[in-house]
Amino acid sequence: QLQVVESGGGLVQPGGSLRLSCAASGFSLGDYAIGWFRQAPGKEREGFSCISKNGGRTNYADSVKGRFTISRDVAKNTVYMQMNSLKPEDTAVYYCAALRSPFIGLCTLSSHMVNYWGQGTQVTVSS
Repeated sequence: QLQVVESGGGLVQPGGSLRLSCAASGFSLGDYAIGWFRQAPGKEREGFSCISKNGGRTNYADSVKGRFTISRDVAKNTVYMQMNSLKPEDTAVYYCAALRSPFIGLCTLSSHMVNYWGQGTQVTVSS
């Protein structure tokens, strides 16, 4: 069964850090790009970061650039999202997803490119 599973969410104070994990099973990271999306209450789901099939290209939305870092461990078949300097507006359910991509060195942050969604993990930034 092909799936991705997120973990690592929780409650953190403003300015704090969290690291999310996205474990892939049933496929290898070379088969799909991996994207991170989030959905805050009352808002649409937004894609904010992705990493290409070969790991050579990463993309970030302006809202997280400079604070969040995507990485991967091929041996563990896992993608990580290191989130620093967290703000209350980062509060959301965070999802990882396997993204279709015609090129091994590119990734597109679009829900239309998602093949598999994870179940989501809650991140709450509050004092």
